[in-house]
Amino acid sequence: MPLALYALTAGAFGIGVTEFVIMGLLLDVSADFGVSIAAAGLLISGYALGVVVGAPVLTALTARWPRKMVLMALMAVFIAGNAACAFAPDYNILMAARVLTALAHGTFFGVGSVVATGLVSEDRKASAIAVMFTGLTAANILGVPLGTWIGQHFGWRATFLAVTLVGLVALMIIAVLVPRDERPADAGDWRSDLAAILRVSVLLGLVTTVLGYAGVFAVFTYIAPMLTRISGFGAAAVSPILLVFGGGLVIGNLVGGRLADRNLLATVFGTLVVLALVLALIFVGFGSPVTAVVLAGALGAAGFATVAPLQMWVLSRADGAGQSLASSFNIAAFNLGNAIGAWAGGVVIDHGPGLAFVPLAAALFPAAAVVVALTAAAIDQRSVSAV
Repeated sequence: MPLALYALTAGAFGIGVTEFVIMGLLLDVSADFGVSIAAAGLLISGYALGVVVGAPVLTALTARWPRKMVLMALMAVFIAGNAACAFAPDYNILMAARVLTALAHGTFFGVGSVVATGLVSEDRKASAIAVMFTGLTAANILGVPLGTWIGQHFGWRATFLAVTLVGLVALMIIAVLVPRDERPADAGDWRSDLAAILRVSVLLGLVTTVLGYAGVFAVFTYIAPMLTRISGFGAAAVSPILLVFGGGLVIGNLVGGRLADRNLLATVFGTLVVLALVLALIFVGFGSPVTAVVLAGALGAAGFATVAPLQMWVLSRADGAGQSLASSFNIAAFNLGNAIGAWAGGVVIDHGPGLAFVPLAAALFPAAAVVVALTAAAIDQRSVSAV
């Protein structure tokens, strides 16, 4: 893999830390601001919705910029947003700062995915995307547990200051390693690109992504209270268990990319089915500390095994038209799923049967994603037959 791919991985690492570290700090933030756990969970939803808005808008606004300039500008926004999180005086300002940070997320991964696939041969495109997204998995293995530990010992604000420093390092690595490229991030006209994305086949791919990741985040958002209140762990055990989750992410991400290169459609279906089964098993097995640790790793593997296949599926369905915009929309779809999942988990906790039933409700989302993917595949088959 080209060295430039690992510069994209560095940027993905920084963004991944700020997106996911809040999960390990929910109890600290809720106690500091005097809000409920479900309200603290909305900080994940707010971030995700910021990605949903920022991805298509910033991709369109920066379409004529050189790709390297786009990536560096987005990292600057990321740094400013995290610094604002560290000094937020109240819950509302923290929410606004999280949304500001999120604006850079979707376009970075959208443009980065297109850059990544352009650096390798045709038969390694999904693997290239997986390598870039390894930054997210590394963020979970190293950044999230360390950030949680920092927050528990020095306060959650110290965590966001540390993430700000991570962003500065990532910006310098991108500046050094990503080659200068004067080509625009997206050479096409955004109106025609948008028309291509609004095709039924692409929209169904985006819906599949939303539903699949809603299931992951319905559980992952509340992983800390689930481990302490259902599995019986102390707060100090959360960080080591997040390491297990992060190890699962690495395995699932790379395996999903390899399998997608061999058979994309089968991998999309297979990873979604496995994800639904793992979520159902969490409902059954999280009451035991031993099985909880095993299932935390399985959730990471099953959740991230879907990422590269779903991203590549949407890119392939865009048929080469507006791939930067399609890629950004799919990153927005992942994060819309995050927002829906975090919200749905909060509803189950506050207005439903309670925290223990969140995984069972979460399993319904990837199950529904399988149905949508089957519908999309059937439409594709009819289109091919008609031709």
